[in-house]
Formats: sequence, structure tokens, C-alpha cells
Amino acid sequence: MTVTKMSWRPTYRSSKFRNVYGKVANREHCYDGVPITKNVHDNHFCAVNSKFVAVVTESAGGGSFMVIPVSQAGRLDSHYPKVCGHQGNVLDIKWNPFFENIVASCSEDTSVRVWEIPDGGLRRNMTEAVLELYGHSRRVGLIEWHPTSSGILFSAGYDYKILIWNLEIGEPVKMIDCHTDVILSMSFNTDGSLLATSCKDKKLRVIEPRSGRVLQQASCKNHRVNRVVFLGNMKRLLTTGVSRWNTRQIALWDQEDLAMPIVEEDIDGLSGLLFPFYDADTHMLYLAGKGDGNIRYFEITTEKPYLQYLMEFRSPAPQKGLGVMPKHGLDVSACEVYRFYKLVTLKGLIEPVSMIVPRRSDTYQEDIYPMTAGTEPALSATEWLSGIDRDPVLMSLKDGYHRPNQLVFKAPVKEKKSVVVNGIDLLENVPPRTENELLRMFFRQQDELRRLKEELTTKDVRIRQLELELNNLKNVSPNNV
Repeated sequence: MTVTKMSWRPTYRSSKFRNVYGKVANREHCYDGVPITKNVHDNHFCAVNSKFVAVVTESAGGGSFMVIPVSQAGRLDSHYPKVCGHQGNVLDIKWNPFFENIVASCSEDTSVRVWEIPDGGLRRNMTEAVLELYGHSRRVGLIEWHPTSSGILFSAGYDYKILIWNLEIGEPVKMIDCHTDVILSMSFNTDGSLLATSCKDKKLRVIEPRSGRVLQQASCKNHRVNRVVFLGNMKRLLTTGVSRWNTRQIALWDQEDLAMPIVEEDIDGLSGLLFPFYDADTHMLYLAGKGDGNIRYFEITTEKPYLQYLMEFRSPAPQKGLGVMPKHGLDVSACEVYRFYKLVTLKGLIEPVSMIVPRRSDTYQEDIYPMTAGTEPALSATEWLSGIDRDPVLMSLKDGYHRPNQLVFKAPVKEKKSVVVNGIDLLENVPPRTENELLRMFFRQQDELRRLKEELTTKDVRIRQLELELNNLKNVSPNNV
């Protein structure tokens, strides 16, 4: 297959999204005085749903993040409460797509934690998680909720492993062990039956998550892949990365044949990581560079030229990360099709940026708001693990916000025991998280060594006794014959 190089000068063709523009919220609708983390890890550090904005914050002696109700914009109190149970920096946070008060976080302390946020937000610091999940032997850099199942969470660690957690029992049930370096990103197809990953080993993979089988693999020599995203049901993947000339570029791939990209396109010569965001409802792709102030957007089609450059939102303030509001939290009366929450570290500011389709009519615009993935899970964790796949349960945005979800998140009661996945006890290798724990572990190991040495000595003595008895028997037996 030949790689098509494209020019992205806007060639005008009829598209309802040709004039989409970005609109920054007024200052009173921004969140000010937020001590945004200074961590250089390549993540968004921000997660949003229709109730809350969560952002990883700078903190001494452990990791923390803030949860701000969406409606409480303005300047935050300097003593605003935080979620602060982790012993290391928080590296990723994600809201559960079906339980709007449930958020997961992962950290340098090797743990993944699941938190339940009260309806009006926090009144005091929260240190107790609903679930503490230990299984990785090194820090955990990425987490991702399954898109259609209510209790399945994926985590990727610096031990090069992806663990699949069943939150109905609070334990890891599968381990995907096919990567040879740090996993950079994970993305699901629409029904969650396929997982695409990009990895520091320069390989792009499409994996069947339940079996851990690699279905497709690309070794990217010309296009060093950083981030990957599934393009809904188009059977396509989009990656952002770096060309051999160190220019930032994007590539489009056929998910069933990763031999060569369908299209490669150079973007610019800047160095910040390019984050891709895809909206399956409008087939729009947004590209936001870390440290850039702008967001470019494209329309993706199944025929050539595949990628149609639309426009660029520009701003002088560089972004550290971006959170995205789910579809049911958008303002449909303003023809808003996407909303970013942009972290501006220097100003301690979270700035909402709305993407708007300019329309004169006040009526509901059916063509830009098709039925979209809603807040009801299509299947339980057990059903998904047993091999069932289902498409998301769709909802209409016509009547504004949907009816409240009647589901209640129930955390399993956990006993301390070994966690064996693929024949390996994951908890055996969890490193100590504090100095006291390290000392306790050291003394425990010293006692164990002493006990084993004594056991070995007694066994040596017993072996010598048995050898002597055997020799005696040999010496005695010929005389008896």
C-alpha cells in the first residue's frame, strides 16, 4: 500500500463543520487559583463529566487531586479540599462513564484507587478510597474505563503490563503481557472488544483484551507513534507521532492491516506531544499539542482525502493538558459540539473552550446531534469477561439532560490475600511505599532467612543420619544372606 502524503491547505467542500469555531468561556466561568501539578508526565491531568472537573494538583508528600463541581466556577479557596490518599504523585485520573460520582486514579505508589465523590463535592480532604488496587510492581501511568461494561478498569504500569480489574470483586482478572517497554496510550473501539496501544518500543498494537492476543502489530520506523485513538466504527486508527525528520505528524491506519499507514501527514516542527481527540458523532478530530496554545481540527471521511483540515482555534496561553466534557454535558441550545477544559499552569487556571457550529436557528439541530453513547452500561463486568460484546446504549440529547442514573456503585468487601493472575502472585512483588514499611519488610525477610538457614541445617543433619543408617544396612545385609 502506498503512503499518501497530503497537503492540508483548506480545499473547500460542503461540510456542516467547515465553520466550527472555538469560544473561550468568560473569566467568571473559569476555575481560578488551582495549584495545577508541575509533573512532566505526558498525560492530561484533568478529567471532566457533567457533574465535576477533576484536576491533579501540586502537593507535598504524596499525590492529590481536586474535584470541583462544574457549577462552582470562579476563584478557589487556597484551602480547597483535595483527594489525597496516594503516597506518590498521581499520574492519571478518569471518571467512570456510568457512575458520575466514581473516579479512578493511578500513581507512582504502584496503586490504582477508586473514589466515590459526594454529590455537592468535597467538604474536607478525602483520604479513604472505596477500593485500593495493588497488582503492578512499578508505578502506574495510565488508566482507562471499559466503554460499555460498568465494572471493568484497565491499568498500564511501568512494569510493561496491562491489568484488567473486575471492580465487582475488586481484583485483577487478566494480565496483558505483550509489551517490551512503557505503554504510552490505550484506546478502545466502540464496543470495547478491541484495544489499541502505543508503546515506547515503537510498536503499534491491536489487542483482543480478554485473551491478550495481539491481532495486528506495526513496527513504526518512519512514524514514531506516541498516541493512538480508535476512530469509532470506521475500522480505522489514528496515531500522532514524530517523523524521521523530527516533525510532528499524524497517520491514519486500517485496523485490520497495520503494514503501512493509509495516510501520513506532517503537522509542524514543534516538539510538544500531540494529543488526538476524536468525536465519533461528528467525525471530527481535534489535535492539541502539549505546550501549544492552539487546537487544530479536521473532518475524517472514509474516502480520499480521508483527512480534511477545517480550522484552528488559537490562544496565547499554552496548555498543559485538556479534559473533555462528555456529550450529555454539552449545551445543545448553543450548538456546542465539543468542550475542552484547558489547564493553564502559569495562571493556575482551568479554562473551558467550547467548539460551536454557527447556526441561526434556535431549534434542536438533529443533524449535528445524532444518538450518542449514554450513561447506562450495556453489560456487567461478568458478562464482558465471559465473552459477550455489546454496543453502547444510545441516548438522544434532544430533551437536554437525561434522567438520573439509578445505578449504585457497590464496592466489594476485600480480604487481604494473594492475587494470582496468569500464574503469578502480583502482590508478592509490590514494593514498600514508606520507610517504616521498608524496615518492617527488611526485618521480616531477615527472620525468614534465619528460619530457612536453621531448617537447612536440621535437614543436613537428618540427611547425614539417613546416609549412615543406609550404609549400616548395606554392611549388615551380606552377612544375613
